[in-house]
Amino acid sequence: MVSYMIDIYGKAVPRMTEKKYIIAMDQGTTSSRAVLFDKNGNIVSMVQKEFRQIFPKPGWVEHDPMEIWSTQMGVTMEAMQRIDARAEEIAAIGITNQRETTVVWDAATGRPVCNAIVWQCRRTSDMIEKMKADGLSEYVRETTGLLPDAYFSASKLCWILDNVKGAREKAEEGRLRFGTVDSWLLWNLTDGAVHATDMTNASRTMLFDIRNLCWDKKLLSYFRIPESMLPQVRPSSCVFGYTGKFGGDIPVCGVAGDQQAALFGQCGFDPGDVKSTYGTGGFMLMNTGTDAVRSEKGLITTIAASSDGSVRYALEGSVFVAGAAIQWLRDGLRMLRSSKQSEEYCRAVDDSDGVYVVPAFSGLGAPYWEQYARGTIVGLTRGVTKEHFVRATVESLAYQTNDVIKAMKDDSDLSIGSLKVDGGASANDFLMQFQSDISNVNIQRPSCVETTALGAAYLAGLAVGYWKDTDEIKRNWRCEREFTPQIDEKQRKKLLGGWRRAVKCAAFWANGECDDE
Repeated sequence: MVSYMIDIYGKAVPRMTEKKYIIAMDQGTTSSRAVLFDKNGNIVSMVQKEFRQIFPKPGWVEHDPMEIWSTQMGVTMEAMQRIDARAEEIAAIGITNQRETTVVWDAATGRPVCNAIVWQCRRTSDMIEKMKADGLSEYVRETTGLLPDAYFSASKLCWILDNVKGAREKAEEGRLRFGTVDSWLLWNLTDGAVHATDMTNASRTMLFDIRNLCWDKKLLSYFRIPESMLPQVRPSSCVFGYTGKFGGDIPVCGVAGDQQAALFGQCGFDPGDVKSTYGTGGFMLMNTGTDAVRSEKGLITTIAASSDGSVRYALEGSVFVAGAAIQWLRDGLRMLRSSKQSEEYCRAVDDSDGVYVVPAFSGLGAPYWEQYARGTIVGLTRGVTKEHFVRATVESLAYQTNDVIKAMKDDSDLSIGSLKVDGGASANDFLMQFQSDISNVNIQRPSCVETTALGAAYLAGLAVGYWKDTDEIKRNWRCEREFTPQIDEKQRKKLLGGWRRAVKCAAFWANGECDDE
């Protein structure tokens, strides 16, 4: 709707509405949120809503795609309403999303054929073992930069086609569409006009050639996936389409998987820049520039978000369970009234009393890649209290992140003197200090820890000229607090030694055999 102003001659003339905000749709594993940012990178409105986690069988995790869509729409409209923002004041919308989660829907009706299979789901582990036995491990690694694992989208999509009645037939007839969550949101925002994804999300499917930048026909053939199902792959910062869902046409201009968006939001534009996100999972990325570095230490090579049309790469270490472990304490064990309360319990005791928690609820990610490992608790004695147990669980986030830090140092031959952090759990001062202690690095927490959403906003804003360039964006980054190591090397080695023993116990559960059998 066009508004008018009265000029000096008393004549009504159209008012040029200032583009005040960028909207970031941050669709995560446990919640959907919408964040409105101004030109200084400040949050001016934010709304978040959790949605159901569906666990049909042990190790299986699902989401309802319609609930993802409805919650994302709801929080976006509410975030706009809270500050009375109109569509004409929105310069662009950016999308960032939980990666690897797999959605398949009917092209005609737009309805999902089944629940989304979440990145944490392990139902296709046997399919991956067969893939390894068929000798495809090295091909997958060289082509996609990934290690064969049920974590990625390919085997999930194959499972849907094999197990949902009529799905494979419809797919072969060209009637079904596949996408990660970004594609699902784009499709709905544009009323089915746009079926696309960006390079960062494509690189997480285990179907995308990260050097030739195309869907790989050999892997599609292996999983029997019709190419007609797949989205068009575009750069992270470009105009994907337009949505009229919020009272006027708004361009959707930035799309990136959550971890690549967080690296961009932390201004990790240059080779050697590193960030660690403490979300539902834990993820560390190092920008390696135009060099797709091959890891020898259990990390993966992935495509990083960029705004200039060039292809940039990153080394990544993925921890499957980070903040989800604290959520488990809150919702599953009912030890906490809120996630924030975990810090209070951690500070109530001097240590974990020798307890280690390995939260391998859906296997172990980098650098171990043990997909059959399961959660393990070791070191229990009669003197262990709830406070010790909570502290051990929180400490597990730092231990797992440290495993990735060590692998990244070894792979890159670079020292990591400081680490930029973000994500919900990074607000926990105890955890950040323990991370600094255990990893012997300085931890830098920015004033805005919502860097995943911020990265999506930056990518969108750069595409429409809301921000001129990355130099302008860099001026927005501010450190809120820095944590420095406080323990000596002897104590550090003792703590890490206990953690390594605990991880071996978790792996033994997956691979060990009982003598009585």
